[in-house]
Amino acid sequence: MNRPYLSAELRRAEAVATVIELAASHDPAVLTTGQIAAAMGVSQGALFRHFPDKLAIWTAVLEWTCAELSHRFDSLPECPPLARLEAMLDAHVEFVIERPGVPRILFGELQRAGDTPTKAIARQLMAGYRARVAQELHAARDAGDIAEATDVEAATVLFLAMMQGMVMQGLAIDDFSAMPVLARRLCGLFRQSLGALS
Repeated sequence: MNRPYLSAELRRAEAVATVIELAASHDPAVLTTGQIAAAMGVSQGALFRHFPDKLAIWTAVLEWTCAELSHRFDSLPECPPLARLEAMLDAHVEFVIERPGVPRILFGELQRAGDTPTKAIARQLMAGYRARVAQELHAARDAGDIAEATDVEAATVLFLAMMQGMVMQGLAIDDFSAMPVLARRLCGLFRQSLGALS
């Protein structure tokens, strides 16, 4: 049975979605282009008409991840800095629950030895996330919402560690369902550690 025609852009998007879906239940490090093509219902040749090699597929997956997370964060409603940080955490938790293959891919790329184009994108994602968190913490401190003596750099690392810790625990047991409730509890402790007024 012939598949309906899709533009190159849509076919590439389909491949990215397929990789993320497969990574939820397969080790991304050993995922083959044959498996990706089979899951899409196309030949490997058809897949390679849209990507020159496997690295290009992984690059597209990570670029999509960066863009999607940025879009979700940019779309959050205007609110005070600490509330915005909590909304960012909620948005990230929701993203992970929707697409559990993403953290598997990201952690896999970050564990690679040496520098690779995909590892560079993963680092870029983390750097952008760190900058957003630091910006909100600086704004909270300037507004007097947290203690004036707050070490923003350390608090930024702590916030990122909360998210990464939840993801690692979810990966260990193949279950991310506890993350929303845990995120609420962690946000309360985070506020307390910053001397938040409310």
